[in-house]
Amino acid sequence: MPSQFARFLRKNQTDAERKLWRELRYLKQYGFHFRRQVPMRQYVTDFICHSAKLVIELDGGQHDEIKAIASDARRTAWLETQGYKVLRFWNNDVLLNVEGVQTAIRAELRLDCPPTQKI
Repeated sequence: MPSQFARFLRKNQTDAERKLWRELRYLKQYGFHFRRQVPMRQYVTDFICHSAKLVIELDGGQHDEIKAIASDARRTAWLETQGYKVLRFWNNDVLLNVEGVQTAIRAELRLDCPPTQKI
């Protein structure tokens, strides 16, 4: 039941997810509406913007294990077959360098807003 799992994840966000969600909400002013914890077939994406065909995944340390790396690769490959671009960031990147994460997201969306401005 991906939809029940997605509801659970929305209620139990990590600190990194909470921080990035606050940042992504500013993109609405540029016409990019992100949703969080969205079920897509057997997967649940962390953040997705359907209009930009962009998925953003945040990974914790468990994603550095061989089994998780293979699973993430399958998930990314499937999302790409659906026409989505997948950006992955480590939780620590969001927590310690949110400006760098913002810059990468803005570049993917081809947004030309100053880095000091909230995305």
